Amino acid sequence: MTVPVPSEPTASDQQIRVLQLYPRDMNIYGDYGNALVLMRRIQWYGFTPVMLSYNPGDEFPEDVDMLIGGGGQDSGQDRIQQDLLGIGDRLRGLAEQDTPMLMICGLYQLFGHFFETRDGSRISGVGVLDVETYGTDNRLIGNVVSESADFGQIIGYENHSGQTYLGPTAEPLAQVVVGEGNNQRDPHEGARYRNVLGSYLHGALLPKNPAIADFLIGTAVRQKFEQELPAFEAPQSAPVSLQTLTEHAREAAAARPR
Repeated sequence: MTVPVPSEPTASDQQIRVLQLYPRDMNIYGDYGNALVLMRRIQWYGFTPVMLSYNPGDEFPEDVDMLIGGGGQDSGQDRIQQDLLGIGDRLRGLAEQDTPMLMICGLYQLFGHFFETRDGSRISGVGVLDVETYGTDNRLIGNVVSESADFGQIIGYENHSGQTYLGPTAEPLAQVVVGEGNNQRDPHEGARYRNVLGSYLHGALLPKNPAIADFLIGTAVRQKFEQELPAFEAPQSAPVSLQTLTEHAREAAAARPR
């Protein structure tokens, strides 16, 4: 299904097609904000955004430039699991082709090998990321400040009882400064394999961390058009600049106690 994007003039008819996985079941704590940020920033870079959605039973689109997915309750994971496993080969193939992806919380877990619940049962994942997740009685909740060599300071909000551990082919997305991140044993937050990013950070993540949004967009543009991103041109009509609003949001989140 194609989701209409609010009209705004663009300098190009070159399309960037973004596929949102399971927005009906995996879309909590503001994760749809990630889609909105990508749509606007793609427009501001002069390309034409096309937002696609994929839910259980849908036909997987042939032409996809970027994938994003959010978090959900355990019931949401249950509803999508069999369908997700059914498109696993397609997802793994896209990852190996360096397609940019961002998966948050519940889909971050299911992009790993498995989620083992507290009672010992396992929910299989698609293995795009070399991570394993184990359910616990401890809920990790609150704002997180982390540091990344690629994206600088990453700020977001975590709320999860599953604790995730990285295998040898996954590298951490960031190192935690404030908060917990993946688990209570190591300082890692999120995971990365090639251009696939997984993170526990909601809030939504991309409005407060535009460097990650630009990585996703820039990678998609290079992959599809073999060119670098042009100069960024945010709207000039707002009374406060986009950069100022972003910094205020980051500062407020970082200062809020857990």
